[in-house]
Amino acid sequence: MVVLVKTLQVILALSVLIIVHELGHFLWARLFGIKVDKFYLFFDAGGKALARWHWGGTEFGIGWVPFGGYCKIAGMIDESMDLEQMKHEPEKWEFRSKPAWQRLFVMAGGVVNNFIFAVLVYIVIAGIWGEAYISNEDAQIAPNELAQEMGFRLGDHIISFDGYEPQNFGMLQADLARRDVRSARILRGTDTLDLYIDHAYIGEVLNSAGMFDLAVPFVVDSMRFDSGNASCGLQQGDRVTAFEGREVSFIQDARVVLADYKGRTVTASVLRGEDSFEVPVQVDSLGQIGVYLRLPQIERRQYSVLEAIPAGLRLTGETMSGYVRDLGLLFRPSTGAYKSVGSFIAIGQVFPSVWDWFRFLNILALLSVMLGIMNLLPIPALDGGHILITLFEMLTGRKPSDRFLVVTQMIGMVLLLALMVLAFGNDIGRLIH
Repeated sequence: MVVLVKTLQVILALSVLIIVHELGHFLWARLFGIKVDKFYLFFDAGGKALARWHWGGTEFGIGWVPFGGYCKIAGMIDESMDLEQMKHEPEKWEFRSKPAWQRLFVMAGGVVNNFIFAVLVYIVIAGIWGEAYISNEDAQIAPNELAQEMGFRLGDHIISFDGYEPQNFGMLQADLARRDVRSARILRGTDTLDLYIDHAYIGEVLNSAGMFDLAVPFVVDSMRFDSGNASCGLQQGDRVTAFEGREVSFIQDARVVLADYKGRTVTASVLRGEDSFEVPVQVDSLGQIGVYLRLPQIERRQYSVLEAIPAGLRLTGETMSGYVRDLGLLFRPSTGAYKSVGSFIAIGQVFPSVWDWFRFLNILALLSVMLGIMNLLPIPALDGGHILITLFEMLTGRKPSDRFLVVTQMIGMVLLLALMVLAFGNDIGRLIH
């Protein structure tokens, strides 16, 4: 059932994004009187399709190979490699007959649509759910083994990365990797320290899950009613400072201590206001004493319909900025970021195992931004490659020959094939391990 839910989400998300992207090319082409031969969701390999229909001189359809989709524009050298059309004199309704500025709009239409769509989705998210995140203002970290090896310690508060003051606790690890951080300023107890970041660790940072967990102070919020300690005397706001004289500050270090006393009664040292006292508590077989701890402060923002619009624009901008930084890491082999490149298999793993519209729409907006930025890369066969060639033509007044366009298209397709092999290889490797 989980696989089915994830698969349906992947198919729906990719289908929506493909249609949105290709519709951008289609609408600009039709606006300038350019004929569009085909508009397909998925590929109709071998000329076979699950469905097809004709409207306005264009063949619309749903292919049987569920990888991407395409918009075949008359008179344009694209991934279809239809060179037969180039043997004839250009017709006035063909792409190659139009001025460069019009062709530029046609090629950029897909990317623009992706960004507009992301803005609209984020506006919906902001308007319905608003924003919620754990503030980093007073938060303390519980570092994993990698973070400890880098010098971080339980209870550290991260003040800044190279002068940048992170606001969202959940983005600390991403900020550390994306911002090419050289130094982290931290508060450890009452001391302010500058921690040097060795860039040899960046590759591991990208592939280490949960590098900075939230250090939760052992402050009682309430007692479980079914706990053996329900009437032990602990109250809301009490801070447990030690068990059997062994100091604890956070749930993370308390777990280690309590694991040594499973099934036993221990003495808890408690601080209530300015008073300190001791309380006997029972430790169950799981190493727990049955308390709910006080949760960290969660920043919540609610938006009206009008307020959701600038919020959607801001969220899109932040997502774009973050993904551009991610790509920067990808093109630095020393970071090992290329190991995180994935195919639709990896995409499927990020979707929740149960249907959740909030998470689905967030992932959809992120994928739309990613698709738009990836297509802007100046690689032949991608929109960015076509845009770069068209801009060169506009600046120099020299139109590239059809032979040049065919060669660059073939080079681009080889590069994209290599990227697909890398993505599938990474996914298969992760599944095996």
